Amino acid sequence: MKRLIETIVKPLVDYPEDVRIVMDEHDNRVIYKLFVNPEDMGKVIGKQGRVAKAIRTVVYSAAGSHHGKKVYIDIID
Repeated sequence: MKRLIETIVKPLVDYPEDVRIVMDEHDNRVIYKLFVNPEDMGKVIGKQGRVAKAIRTVVYSAAGSHHGKKVYIDIID
């Protein structure tokens, strides 16, 4: 899942080397924390959050059931 997120996000940003994803797994959920360069934050979020919503939609669809756990993506500034 980390590779999928990287594949989506890196072409969008000016500083792809600063893209970092940390997985935080709990009993009933998996949270992927996405860190990007502060200058790229607007590109990842997009106007009215449309890009972020699209990223989440693709990842949620690819995750499927993910072993019965809910998948979340947090964009950290």
